[in-house]
Amino acid sequence: MLRDVREYIDRLEIGGHSIGEDHDDDPVLIDAFGKAVDTWRENYPYDERMSREEYDETKYLLQVELLKLQNWISETGSKHVLLFEGRDAAGKGGTIKRFMEHLNPRHARIVALAKPSDREAHQWYFQRYVQHLPTAGEMVLFDRSWYNRAGVEHVMRFCSAEQYEQFMHQVPLFEEMLVESGITVTKFWFSVTKAEQRTRFIIRQVDPVRQWKLSPMDLQSLDKWDDYTAAKEAMFLRTDRDLAPWTTIKSNDKKRARINAMRYFLSRFDYEGKDSTVVGEPDPQVVKRGRDAVGD
Repeated sequence: MLRDVREYIDRLEIGGHSIGEDHDDDPVLIDAFGKAVDTWRENYPYDERMSREEYDETKYLLQVELLKLQNWISETGSKHVLLFEGRDAAGKGGTIKRFMEHLNPRHARIVALAKPSDREAHQWYFQRYVQHLPTAGEMVLFDRSWYNRAGVEHVMRFCSAEQYEQFMHQVPLFEEMLVESGITVTKFWFSVTKAEQRTRFIIRQVDPVRQWKLSPMDLQSLDKWDDYTAAKEAMFLRTDRDLAPWTTIKSNDKKRARINAMRYFLSRFDYEGKDSTVVGEPDPQVVKRGRDAVGD
């Protein structure tokens, strides 16, 4: 698989073709023969992507609702954690960016932790995440979270089998404690198909302003697709609980993914001034409960 990707990149460079941009959304890859690569259509319920016009209008209205929700959170002193997980290049970062675009950063923040230090590596696994949990009136968005242990650490053997099993046993208890202490936990999994992930990796490799997004670990994941699938499904089956359920978002169309993630989050709360006609309901063709998406 890695060799196939590198050979395709070489064809793109030799052929002199480049990438079309759409405001950082759903970039279009043009192959060496001048044809658009429509890998986003793989296993996707729609024949066309959401239009730019519909996306811009809907996003703006939902961002207004997010501001209403944030004001309500500040007034009521409630606490909220959102986890953004998914395969590499699934669109987590772009969705977080749209969530945060107009929110007050004093009361909403992003946590994207780097590799643990030597000290952190010998702490209780959840310890370095606990210090970033919200206080009253705050929202915290985790760009990857404690579920690293159920995914990349497990698949790449960065943790032992005993550490993995301990995590899978403890994480429902940990999240139960969070919820019982008054923190709402929203867990998103952004799902991208194999061909579309490969296309996005190629785009990151070819486009100079995106190359920082592509790591050697990302490329290694191409050869471990089935291993990551098995890890994801085990995670859903063992950690999708009613107190803190998993919500999957089909993200081959990034615009629909972002809109539906916002809709799902907003639909969870009855905040002051809520416009239900704007919030609506998440699209059941794009959004599923985690355990219901196993095998999809």
